[in-house]
Amino acid sequence: MSNYQPPSATSSPRFCNMGNFMRLPKAESAKGLDFGIIGIPFDTASSFRTGSRFGPNGMRNISAMIKPNNVSMGVNIMESIKGADLGDVPVIPDYIMDTYDAIEKSLMEILDEGAVPIGLGGDHAVTLGELRAIAKKHGPVALVHFDSHLDLCDTVFGKKYNHGTPFRRALEEGLIDPSHSIQIGMRGSLYDPDDFKIAADLGFQVIPGNELHKMTAEELGAAVRERVGDSKVFYTFDIDFVDPAYAPGTGTPEVGGFTSYETLEFIRQLKDLNFVGFDVVEVAPPYDHSEITAYMGANIVFEFMSILAYQKKSGKR
Repeated sequence: MSNYQPPSATSSPRFCNMGNFMRLPKAESAKGLDFGIIGIPFDTASSFRTGSRFGPNGMRNISAMIKPNNVSMGVNIMESIKGADLGDVPVIPDYIMDTYDAIEKSLMEILDEGAVPIGLGGDHAVTLGELRAIAKKHGPVALVHFDSHLDLCDTVFGKKYNHGTPFRRALEEGLIDPSHSIQIGMRGSLYDPDDFKIAADLGFQVIPGNELHKMTAEELGAAVRERVGDSKVFYTFDIDFVDPAYAPGTGTPEVGGFTSYETLEFIRQLKDLNFVGFDVVEVAPPYDHSEITAYMGANIVFEFMSILAYQKKSGKR
């Protein structure tokens, strides 16, 4: 497959030929690709508001607004890398174990072709299925986790598999290396005041939201690079990391978050990490206003694609 530039809105209106991310081509296989975008529209592991099953299509539709040149990163994403939209994982609502199997199978098909999977969630429970595939291919990886919640609960409602438990399960299954993993932006009221200590006891480094607000983007980048080193990295981004003033369409919003500008600056500081997978989760269009949350999510995906393009252009990938 040759490199494919998204059609220009000067020749094809943005409301035409929608349905794929940035109106990229639809592909049945990741063969020959550097990245493959795949939707994971599962949200029945949510503990409060559902609706993130509509996140993949919400982000795809508004992504027609995104142009291929990232001036801040100095790249045209499709001049250096090849990618396509691979459609959706065949999830089964309410059946999380079967859905995990489907996620793992779908991601293995991408990974086996040497492409980087870019997941569009879905609630945060889906990341466990992705990590199972990633670890099968690459072994335990470093986790870089932007969120307002740790998602390290042992159980929620007495159940082990929920969008509040994926990283406890991933740790137990040996999918991630906590000694090189970092969780960033956690904030809000808690049932257990020792949650951050529990995370530390499990081996994770945590940069809570109140500490991050006092850091520059460059300081965050340095902290993440020091923690991760040269490990292979899975990067997971929960949209509720962003303040609900900028991203209201999510299932469990938390005030006191970060602006859209701050978020993009933080992501750009990660451009030298050895990424093997990425997802953005918890975009819930039923609670969105003017598609601003979906657009934020789509731009976060674009920034990750830009990192891949930067790495390929500079010979790091």
